[in-house]
Amino acid sequence: MTDDVGLHALERGDHLAGLARRDVQLRELCPWYRDGILRSLGHLFVLAALAACGRVGFDIAATADGSPPTDAARDAGNGDASRVTSCSTGLSAICGAAGAGDCCESPLVTGGAYARSFDVATDGMFASNAFTATVGDFRLDKYEITVGRFRAFIAAGMGTQAQPPVAGTGAHAATSGSGWDPAWTTNLLADTNALIAAVKCNSTAQTWTDAPAGNENRPMNCITWWEAMAFCVWDGGYLPTETEWDYAAAGGAEQRAFPWSTPPGFLEIDPTRGSYSDGTNCVGDGLPGCAITDLIPVGSKPQGDGRWGQSDLGGNLWEWTLDAYRTPYSIVPCTDCADLAASGGRASRGGYYSSPIVWLRSANRFGNAEAFRVSEQGARCARAP
Repeated sequence: MTDDVGLHALERGDHLAGLARRDVQLRELCPWYRDGILRSLGHLFVLAALAACGRVGFDIAATADGSPPTDAARDAGNGDASRVTSCSTGLSAICGAAGAGDCCESPLVTGGAYARSFDVATDGMFASNAFTATVGDFRLDKYEITVGRFRAFIAAGMGTQAQPPVAGTGAHAATSGSGWDPAWTTNLLADTNALIAAVKCNSTAQTWTDAPAGNENRPMNCITWWEAMAFCVWDGGYLPTETEWDYAAAGGAEQRAFPWSTPPGFLEIDPTRGSYSDGTNCVGDGLPGCAITDLIPVGSKPQGDGRWGQSDLGGNLWEWTLDAYRTPYSIVPCTDCADLAASGGRASRGGYYSSPIVWLRSANRFGNAEAFRVSEQGARCARAP
C-alpha cells in the first residue's frame, strides 16, 4: 500500500518530511508553488492555500509509479467527495442526522425525461406537463453549502475581486457559455474582509460566525448568486441548472409533489421532513416562534430526503440555480438546457425555514435578483457524473 504522504503528513505535524516527499507533485499540481512557502504558514492556511490551487484530491496517495491518481481513482467508493475542494482541507464529518456524515457527499442523479414544474398530486396546483425536458446524469450535493465549507472558501481568499474564478470555469459540460463570465467579477466584493462583513446580513438569523462555533454544519446563508457561483467553481463543481435541480426534487419521471413524496402524489408534510412555517411557527427546531435554530443542521431530517438521497430540497434555505428566471420557461422542449439570457434575476428553488408549505413543493419556483443577500437564501453545488 502506498505510503500516506503529503497533506496527511502535514496533518500529523511532520511538515518537512511531507513536503520533501511531495515537492515534485506539489510543483505539478500548484504552478505557483515555491520551496519554503508552506513552511512559513500556519497549518490551516497551508491546507486552504493548497485547495486554492484549483486541484482537488491531491491528498490521495500517489499511484504505484509515483504519479498523481486519476479522477477515477479519486472517485472510487466515496461518492465523488474527494473532488470537492472544501472537504480537502480536513473538514470534519459533521453533517446528516447523526452529525457524523461527510458534508461533501454528492450522490449521482440518474438522468431521464420528465416535465418541469409539474407533479401528479390530485390538488391540481402544478397540473401542466407542457414543459418537457431531458436531463443527463449528474451529481447533486447531498447537502446545502455549509458554514464550515464556506469557511474553507474564505480561508483560501476566494470569492472576491482579488481572487475571482478564472474565466469560463464552472461551466456545465452540456451548456456552452455557462462558465464564469469575467464581467461578473465587479459584482464580487473587493476582498475577504468585505465578504466576511457582508455575510453577516442579519444579526438574528445569519449562520456565519467569525470563529468556528456551533454553526459549522448549518447551511450558509446571506450569499449572493455570484458568491454561490464562485464557491461552486472553486469547490470543483457548478451551480445546478434549474432543470437539474427540479428533476432531482421531482424524483425525475415520478413527478413528486414534495421531494420525499412516496407515492409521488403524497401531500403529507410534517416537521420530521423539513424546516418551514406552519403558518404560526417555524417548525425546524420544534419550538414556538422563528429563530436561527430553525435553520437546522443540514440533513437533520432524513425523512425529507429526495429520491437520490439529497437532503433539505424542501425547506431550510432557498437555493440558487444557474438559470435566469423567466416564466413561463423559455426553452421548450429542453435537453440539458439552461436559460442564460440576461433577465435581472436567477431562479431559486426549495423554499426556506419560514416559508409557507406550498413553497416547498418540488415544482414551485421563484426569481431573485443576483444581488439578493438575505438569511433565507443559500445554495448547493452540482458536479459532473
